This record gives sequence, structure tokens and C-alpha cells, in this order.
Amino acid sequence: MRIPRIHTHSPLATGRQCQLDENAANHVGRVLRMQAGQSLVLFNGDGHDYNAVITEAGKKQVLVEVTEASANNTESPLNIVLAQTLSKGDRMDYAVQKAVEMGVTRIVPLTTERCDVKLKGDREDKRLRHWQQVAISAAEQCGRARVPDILPIMTLEEWLDHASDYDLRLVLHHRTEHSLNTLNKPASVALMIGPEGGLTADEITQAEARGFLPVALGPRVLRTETAPVAAIALCQWLWGDIGE
Repeated sequence: MRIPRIHTHSPLATGRQCQLDENAANHVGRVLRMQAGQSLVLFNGDGHDYNAVITEAGKKQVLVEVTEASANNTESPLNIVLAQTLSKGDRMDYAVQKAVEMGVTRIVPLTTERCDVKLKGDREDKRLRHWQQVAISAAEQCGRARVPDILPIMTLEEWLDHASDYDLRLVLHHRTEHSLNTLNKPASVALMIGPEGGLTADEITQAEARGFLPVALGPRVLRTETAPVAAIALCQWLWGDIGE
């Protein structure tokens, strides 16, 4: 039987008994219905995996004893931040999930001129919490040591400011002759993905003025949730840890 891998915010150390935080405890006790004596693997973002045994599993709390710690070397040496324009339905969930699986460091939900999703106040907070949980679940599934942060929703101008410190800044644009395999290896990449209708010419111009290079992934137009998966995979193949 596969041993569940669970993210927790609780401090973890070998030989220590700890109480899982509310989200982790709910997943272990109510969703997986695990019992005392069963094993699981925990991680909290410090770069390690922790083998543990449940010592108490109740409706309100789950206690575990950590038996062993091991270094988790699944993080890519390439620092990638993804700015993904908001999209409807489960397309944003898909983009977040696959970006985490492909090794991004953080994700910025982005609003652009042709974005047809408007989130404010409680709705925005709720969606941000939802996407962070999607990221946690993806990290649990794919074996990552760290969960990428979902940053607050940004406007184009805010994103361009945020991305200024990255070595290589890319905006996907199918009407360009630039391709990824012609570029030098960077230490960090800021990747910008437009909405289903594409970024406007003015938005592309603004991005270029702030150091972004338009790049194409091929002759076909990709959907907004497909584009980041393809782009991140190519970045990791060229400069990261895919194909090592």
C-alpha cells in the first residue's frame, strides 16, 4: 500500500511527537481515515521528508511521532516564477497544478486587458486559498520538498515591477521568431502567460520595454492553461533538471 505524503505547517524533527495543523489533520483523519499505528510521510517546506507514525487519530487532532528525516532533492536549480492570467472554470486550477509539478518556485495570478475573470474582496481571498491548496496537493503528489507560494493577484504594471530582478524575462507570443533554444542559460526565469484571447499589442510592447523577450513555442497557438506547462517543461529541459 502506498504511504500517503502530507504537507503540514507543523515543526518536524526526528524523535519528536507533534500535532498536525488543522488542514493536515483533517486530510489525514477525515479524508484518508487513517488510524493510530499507520505510517505516513510529512514535509513542511524545509527541504526534508519525515517518516512518521500516527500515535493518535481523533476528530479534532492527529498526533504523530517522527521516526526518520531524509533530504529531499526534488527542487530544480532553476528559479521560475509564473505569471498566469486568470481564466475561468478549472483551467486556472490545471495551470497551477501542472506548474507545481514542473517545478516553479512561485505563481502570480495576473489580470490583463482581455482577462474575463474579475475577483475582489472575499472572492479573491477564497480563490487564492483554493489555488494554494491546489499547489499543496500537487506538491504532495509529485514529491516536491517545497510548496510554491501563490502570490496576490497582480495587474500588469505590478507584475512587470515584481519581475524586474529575474535574469530572463519571457512573454509567450506566437507572432515572433525568437525561440527558447537560442538563449543563454539563466539562473532565474520570469514567465508571463496571456489570456485565452492573447495579450494585446500594447501589453506586449509594455513588457518588451521592461526587458521581456517575446518567445514562441512553435507554429501552433496553445490554450492559456497548456502554454505554461509547455514553456516550463522546455525551460527545465534546457536549463533546469529535466533530462539530467
